[in-house]
Amino acid sequence: MAFPCVDQLEQRTQKFLQSFDGGPEPSYNNPVSGYSLYKHDEPFLLDHGGILSKFEIAYESWGELNADKSNVILLHTGLSASSHAKSHPANPAPGWWEKFIGPGLAIDTNRFHVICTNVIGGCYGSTGPSSIDPKDGKPYATRFPIVTIFDMVRAQFEMLNSMGITKLYASVGASMGGMQSLAAALLFSDRVGRIISISAAARSHPYSIALRFTQRQALMTDPNWNKGFYYDKVPPHSGMKLAREIATISYRSGPEWEQRFGRKRSQPLTTPSLCADFLIETYLDHQGERFCLQYDPNSLLYVSKAMDMFDLSASGAAQTALRRARNLVRLQEGKGSSAPENAATPPEEQAAACPTGVTPSEVELRANIPDDPKAQLDDLKEGLSKIKDIPTLVLGIQSDILFPVWQQKEVADCLRSTGNKNVTYYELDSMYGHDAFLLEVINVGSAVKGHLELKE
Repeated sequence: MAFPCVDQLEQRTQKFLQSFDGGPEPSYNNPVSGYSLYKHDEPFLLDHGGILSKFEIAYESWGELNADKSNVILLHTGLSASSHAKSHPANPAPGWWEKFIGPGLAIDTNRFHVICTNVIGGCYGSTGPSSIDPKDGKPYATRFPIVTIFDMVRAQFEMLNSMGITKLYASVGASMGGMQSLAAALLFSDRVGRIISISAAARSHPYSIALRFTQRQALMTDPNWNKGFYYDKVPPHSGMKLAREIATISYRSGPEWEQRFGRKRSQPLTTPSLCADFLIETYLDHQGERFCLQYDPNSLLYVSKAMDMFDLSASGAAQTALRRARNLVRLQEGKGSSAPENAATPPEEQAAACPTGVTPSEVELRANIPDDPKAQLDDLKEGLSKIKDIPTLVLGIQSDILFPVWQQKEVADCLRSTGNKNVTYYELDSMYGHDAFLLEVINVGSAVKGHLELKE
């Protein structure tokens, strides 16, 4: 029996081994130009104690900035997206939200100035694991510190500060971007005018955490991952391909695939193969092949972990504040002045520097949150109370299994319970699952446009 799927992986490995100059170089090694760079040259404290001595953010923009800089929309990306949301002269390739941004479209560039960034931890121009550590001139790899969604947003607002933008017209995002849009409003409630959160959640739940954990495990068990130190070597393309195939199952829906593929085989007259045989299998195989050299594997690990840790509850915010206060002292004392030093700190010292449940106040805080649904919900309501005055659109997709609609409804209900009288909640009946925010141009676009252009 032939195993072309296994042979294909081995052939790709051999190409890397034979000649890196002629081999299939990962595209994230040479990200497409056309973006601008914000450079932050001061130490930047992260939520879990890491300190970047400096960082860069890749960003792109569309539409004219008005005189008082009041028409800015910050568009947040999903897990693996770049800043290239829309084509423009410096990069005419279609962007990931191409049909949503432009004159008269959902985000009308005749009215708004749109900025989209690649998040820190990513690999498309912003500082992440594949970036060069200024301390030794080598890629950070897994010496890169743990980052959170809040870290990503704080970095974005450092960029906005440098531009003289004091308040956003709106914070907009879908999937992980929807998490960022809520986080931006929570961290900088006086600097966000409106919120749009699509197919996201106020906190990650076990099912989505499990899916992302499985992807990370598939990637990390590839021998070529080498504990993250694979730059200038064979990348973990096999693990990356499998991780993407797992992710794709959570991005779409069964009803769509029933209609699109059914039980059809790619070659029905041949003997069944143990490799891709059914059309759905060939589809997953194709998605994995496309992605395995397109995104940095370490970025997938770090950014997906940031999604897992996301929590807008009051207790979560308090714990983060305590960690940051303690680590701010370390920053001021000059300790852990670079990511590698912090990342290389022995586990027992990391525990002392970034305590979880160590101080009496944290112990008391955790003890005061009973492990029952009502108490957890009340904790979340308290956390979201800071954005009770910001008009908010929350949109969910009924067929989404990664972020089920009850999670978007939870956000809307919690906001309303805090006294926010300007919460709009929509559920779309789409068969495209989580990816509907990329595909449902009319339905998603109309909701976005309506919220952005609604007069208060």
